[in-house]
Amino acid sequence: MSLKQKVKFIFVTGGVVSSLGKGIAASSLGLLLKKRGFRVTIQKFDPYINVDPGTMNPFQHGEVYVTEDGAETDLDLGHYERFLDVNMTRANNTTTGQVYFDVISKERRGDFLGATVQVIPHITDEIKNRMKKLAESDEYDIIITEIGGTVGDIESLPFIEAMRQLMLHVGRKNALAIHVTLVPFIPSAGEVKTKPTQHSVKNLLELGIQPDLLICRSEIKLSQEIRDKIALFCNVDSKAVISAYDCSSIYEVPLVFYKEKVDQFVLKRLGLPEQKIQFEGWDVFFKKLKNPKHTIEIAVCGKYVDHLDAYKSIMEAFIHAGAENDTKVSIRLVKAEDCETKSPDELLKGIDGLLVPGGFGERGIEGKINAIRYARENNIPFFGICLGLQCAVIEFARNVAGIKNAHSSEFKKNRYSVIDLMIDQKNIKNIGGTMRLGAYPCILEKGTNAMMAYKQDYITERHRHRFEVNNKFRGQLAKNGMIFSGLSPDRTLVEIIEIPNHRWFLGCQFHPELKSRATKAHPLFRDFVKASLNYSLEKREKNN
Repeated sequence: MSLKQKVKFIFVTGGVVSSLGKGIAASSLGLLLKKRGFRVTIQKFDPYINVDPGTMNPFQHGEVYVTEDGAETDLDLGHYERFLDVNMTRANNTTTGQVYFDVISKERRGDFLGATVQVIPHITDEIKNRMKKLAESDEYDIIITEIGGTVGDIESLPFIEAMRQLMLHVGRKNALAIHVTLVPFIPSAGEVKTKPTQHSVKNLLELGIQPDLLICRSEIKLSQEIRDKIALFCNVDSKAVISAYDCSSIYEVPLVFYKEKVDQFVLKRLGLPEQKIQFEGWDVFFKKLKNPKHTIEIAVCGKYVDHLDAYKSIMEAFIHAGAENDTKVSIRLVKAEDCETKSPDELLKGIDGLLVPGGFGERGIEGKINAIRYARENNIPFFGICLGLQCAVIEFARNVAGIKNAHSSEFKKNRYSVIDLMIDQKNIKNIGGTMRLGAYPCILEKGTNAMMAYKQDYITERHRHRFEVNNKFRGQLAKNGMIFSGLSPDRTLVEIIEIPNHRWFLGCQFHPELKSRATKAHPLFRDFVKASLNYSLEKREKNN
């Protein structure tokens, strides 16, 4: 597609209820368009007033997804990256907080020359500028914009208005509106109901937007009769009413959209050529996912296991790694606090592997340490991420290296802080956006599990933390058998630790789950699942 041609804008809104899967819908459409040869990116506009989700409670918001350039963003960006295999940046996520922060900063500088600053035009102009920012780079043919929240909410109104203005400005041939809505099934009546969708579209029409395509979320596949009814009452073509019924996996949604010809409708409506689709890789991935040869059970011992969105990328990385190993990874969720009061054997017996994820705060730390000790002493494959690495270092220091009072200065300050603040973090008072964030390089040691996984000695991975392995204790830890298989290029920061006389024991300071892709599992997750599978097969052989 010629760079001289205009960029096409696709907007995705949601109605009736939240959590309908706008992010999955946007990602699935983006994947289909990318597989047809178009350069696609997706951006998310969130209506909350936080500047970013970095300081938000994981129980409320789920995980914070960190981009290569160090932006703390909404977890939907994880879906975009996993489906499209394209790196997002801070330009791909905008919040109401960021918009108002910038507009108020301009007003304080006098940029508006004394004008009264209002939602229209000042706030909506700032939103439009951000909506167009990626288009100005000349890197994309199609930009999909997901508007967070539910149509009708007060907080999303400025985004909807900016969307209306931008669609009017670029013209009908260059913009398309998709509305994701709910068509509930009422068991007592034994039928689906279209009224919520009708009301949701009516709300959108009142805001000046006629949707071009309706993605109707439902438990069951919608009949042609229901689609025709929705089309008539919502003023769209019946071919533009898509039945997005519940699937066995989010990775089936692109296949459903392909069968429903969503991408073909979009291309025709935007006047784009229908280039041949290259979809084989996704098909192979999904078949492996649906019909695995093996099943293993991996325990995830964390603080936020009651809210799985807090570990969204980790759960998805297990799906990708499982598919590459022809294995279904069943997850045993273990509360870190429970490991403090109950025997680890009671909670972890029979597992094929243990993963301890990241987190903040002291709650559950001793439980994580107990779980790690159980995995180390019983030669069970172990994978620690961020705080998981730090807990593994504390456990090893206490129980192997003889540093009985070893701890992290994040939780307890003493002379034995084997985990401590980085020097440049010690005087920071604001907690938002001040950690070590984004991609940093790492050099790997030959002959280690890390090197075997990556098959190269120079890597970059994404970080989100303040505390590091304390260099004062590196010598003592190494002397007792711990190896530092990944270091920063200047060798001052520990990135990966391993215990070589163990089946597979590795901790990393970064977040590898953020770079796992549907058709390209992360090397560390792939090898951890492989080690857990080998352990599982070994146990079965012994028992037979």
